[in-house]
Amino acid sequence: MNNRKLRGGMIGGGIGAFIGPVHRMAAIMDGEAEFVAGCFSSNPEKSRKSGEALYLDPTRVYSDWKEMILAESAQPAESRLDFISIVTPTASHYAIAKMVLEAGFNIICDKPMTLTLKEAKSLRDMVKKSGKIFALTHNYTGYPMVKEARVMVSEEKLGKINKIVVEYPQGWLASLLTGKAADLGIWRMDPKQAGASCCIADIGIHAENLARYITGLEVDSLCADLLGFIPGNKLDDDGSVLLRYKGGAKGILYASQISTGEENGLNIRVYGSKAGICWNQENPNYLFYTPLNGPTQKLSRGNSYNSQIAKDFTRIPFGHPEGFIEAFANLYLEAFKAIRALAGKKKVKVDVPTVEDGIMGLRFIETVLKSHKSSKKWTKLLS
Repeated sequence: MNNRKLRGGMIGGGIGAFIGPVHRMAAIMDGEAEFVAGCFSSNPEKSRKSGEALYLDPTRVYSDWKEMILAESAQPAESRLDFISIVTPTASHYAIAKMVLEAGFNIICDKPMTLTLKEAKSLRDMVKKSGKIFALTHNYTGYPMVKEARVMVSEEKLGKINKIVVEYPQGWLASLLTGKAADLGIWRMDPKQAGASCCIADIGIHAENLARYITGLEVDSLCADLLGFIPGNKLDDDGSVLLRYKGGAKGILYASQISTGEENGLNIRVYGSKAGICWNQENPNYLFYTPLNGPTQKLSRGNSYNSQIAKDFTRIPFGHPEGFIEAFANLYLEAFKAIRALAGKKKVKVDVPTVEDGIMGLRFIETVLKSHKSSKKWTKLLS
């Protein structure tokens, strides 16, 4: 395996999808892997055309994901897949991942990991039993300056963390505020495909994950208020959450898909007793650091003063922007490192979200929903 590219398969992500092409670009960016098989849609014709567009062997392009897993598990060693990327709507993640693990393949899965916390815990047991690699694409942890922020917190450059403010405003659903959800055809607004939440499950967990990754702090309890502003929407498209962290820090998390004029404004501010930091996903190459009683410093990616981990996840010199695809690719690189180490029966430390992060995401989603419905509001994070 160490003298060749890893062979990948994909379930979902066909023509017209956003996240499927992102996964494919990220996976092949550094020459570590190639996709050789896939079931790209539940629509057989769409899956076939997607395979043609990717110049795949038509015998390895499938119209049914179960058929794909069975057929690919029967491939000889010289052509067998090393991993399968799951990029379907959330409702199918659990069933697909279960069969993929039983067939002996490693997994890179889009978030949320599963539809429910119960499914997430069951999947964790399967991953442990299988011994396979399971990577979850909380891709914002792949940015070099997010890693720089994490190092600064771990080295206590901020002192004791007192306040975390994390926001994820989008406006892509704002145009539907005067429309009817029944006419939308958006799977994230369909409880059968997305589960009990739209906004919090889609982007709110990214905000929670980012705050936890940078600070290392875990939510103790929260107070949530969710709304579905879009007429007829059965799920939330906006949410505000007050957070109490273990250790005493307080937080505010705001996620919205109806914030008119916003694009993809994920940003975080962390305030400690010694300093504060600020990072914005739409301008990701910079991290702002403000020491107590001192001027704000603009730290940029690709410099000699960066921490080693930030350097390790940087591809090009400063002044040449790196962004979303590169951050995604960093997660794939770490997953590939783990897959190669597993095949060689070696131990290696990697920096990639795992099944445990998937469980934390579902704990957060279900606690937010429980708090929103409760008259008491403040709710302990579900275990």
